[in-house]
Amino acid sequence: MRHLIPALILIVLGTLFLLDNLGFPGLDVRELISTWWPLLLILGGINLLLRRASGQQARCRDVS
Repeated sequence: MRHLIPALILIVLGTLFLLDNLGFPGLDVRELISTWWPLLLILGGINLLLRRASGQQARCRDVS
């Protein structure tokens, strides 16, 4: 899961740049990135939360 978010971001960005290079009408990559860059921060924060939550669960031990 840890490497999933950066990989997906690279795939999406690569696809957007490819579509822009191919001349798809109405697609402006710079405008998309300038509008949606905060989503990268949100996804990064969710990724950190999920990593922390899974790490805490893995460290829990049954005390008996």
